Amino acid sequence: MFYLDDKLRERIILENGRYKVNNTKIEFSENEILELLKNQPEKFSPNVIMRPLYQEVILPNLCYIGGGGEIAYWLELKSFFDAVNISFPILLLRNSALLVTKKQAAEADKLGLGWSDLFSKQDHLKNESIKKLSQFPIDFTPQKEFLQKQFESLYAIASKTDLSFLGAVKAQEVKQIKGLENLEKRLLKAQKRKYSAELERIIHLQNNLFPNQSLQERQSNFSEFFLENGADLIPLLMKHLKPLQTNFDVITLA
Repeated sequence: MFYLDDKLRERIILENGRYKVNNTKIEFSENEILELLKNQPEKFSPNVIMRPLYQEVILPNLCYIGGGGEIAYWLELKSFFDAVNISFPILLLRNSALLVTKKQAAEADKLGLGWSDLFSKQDHLKNESIKKLSQFPIDFTPQKEFLQKQFESLYAIASKTDLSFLGAVKAQEVKQIKGLENLEKRLLKAQKRKYSAELERIIHLQNNLFPNQSLQERQSNFSEFFLENGADLIPLLMKHLKPLQTNFDVITLA
């Protein structure tokens, strides 16, 4: 909890049975602070963890509608509500949208990218894009499987002799598999250099659609799109957005 007074908002800290207001000389006994809470509740403010409980006591909700981050945050609070016997609201994930220009949609098509590709983590997008662009497979799984089959015959021999030889065979197999994995990584890096121009266009597009590698709705302001599209934007959004559905829509702007 925080203590409020004029321009003051500081944490209340319990030390040795006394309730002290951080960075001030103000302090209370338990009886004093409970009396103050009873007579002047406006002097107390909840922290971010307690605020949802606080608001549900003052203005109870049957249902809380929020985005993915908000719902994840509320899900952490269920036991808190149970502990103080306050009704926990129904949680409903609202729908979300990604606004895309025709130019961006055309660029995605030109680069051979689906929306699931653009929604993926950037490192994953880079690696998968290079695998698509490469004229030969970068995945060395077949070579690893072939190598493991070769070692099966060595294990058959090793099982008939000294255990130290079995250990040497196992060590050699691990070493060679590791060598193939390192070659696979080096080949991927080499292909990234070769297709750096294409990769730059892919990442540039994703960064435009997901500023700071985050959801557009968390980074971009509605006014940016309104300035570009004018009054037609609102009817377009109203047509597509259905708040009580859990879809994530990709909306191409006119």
